[in-house]
Amino acid sequence: MEPESAVTTCYRHPRVECHVRCVRCERYICPDCMREAAVGHQCPDCVREGARSVRQARTLVGGRVSVVPVVTYALIALNVLAYLAEVVRPEVVDRFAMVGAGLLGPDGGHYVWTQPYPADFTPEGVAGGEWYRLLTGAFLHLPPTEGMFGVVHVVMNMAVLWNLGRVVEPMLGRVHYLALYLLSALGGSVLVLLLAPSDPTVGASGALFGVGAAYYVVSRRVGADMRGVNRFMTGLLLWLVVSALFTSWQGHLGGLLAGGLVALAFAWAPRDGRRVLVQAGACAGLVVLLAVLAAVKVSDLTGGGIPQ
Repeated sequence: MEPESAVTTCYRHPRVECHVRCVRCERYICPDCMREAAVGHQCPDCVREGARSVRQARTLVGGRVSVVPVVTYALIALNVLAYLAEVVRPEVVDRFAMVGAGLLGPDGGHYVWTQPYPADFTPEGVAGGEWYRLLTGAFLHLPPTEGMFGVVHVVMNMAVLWNLGRVVEPMLGRVHYLALYLLSALGGSVLVLLLAPSDPTVGASGALFGVGAAYYVVSRRVGADMRGVNRFMTGLLLWLVVSALFTSWQGHLGGLLAGGLVALAFAWAPRDGRRVLVQAGACAGLVVLLAVLAAVKVSDLTGGGIPQ
């Protein structure tokens, strides 16, 4: 036992006299090293060790809990930046919109796909090897040259993303939410390619329908009060039907189906060591399925050849 006259100093600052011990390791700590604990104070080393041993909270699907919907904000920023790029350079829409199959004429005009096509025409779109359009089209919207509806298009979609994303992202976690959003966008584009390859489409709607489907699936999984969720889903499906008159219903339906499948895999994966494997496998399987469907369709459009 130390004599009462002995001077005690901080274990991290030997020149600083102190009389308080860490409640975990019982080393002396000075005021600069004191960390508030439930009872007494702890030293910085014990606080770090405790943080490593504390089990991190997870969402229902196994994602990290995220209070701030960073991915939603980032997606909105990307869409807004893409729209500003359209304003500055309108040709961005022609270059990156989702087009399954089209022809670029010698006069620079865009023409409906036909096979075989004239020798002085160039294939464009996914059938022309521009596979990136399957995703880039989901970040573009009708340009301002389309009149007031061009501006309304991006404003409406971003408003939906703002309201819906801030609910669904915390339910899934950032990584799961981003994967679901992108796969929903891809699913929408692939269904456009399959059913309406000559129609140029833009917009985040396909991805938003997928996020809406996830909201329904996960809400049911957690046993939430479904009255409000059911009203939302009814409105979403009603909009799918009504919007078919003037928008790409194929993109909406494809996003809804892809998002629903991903959400089902996320929500009902086993809650053990296999969960990540099952969820990743489901996403990879969906990507492979969509890739095969797209490749088969392009092969059919081009008469058997798949452009590189």
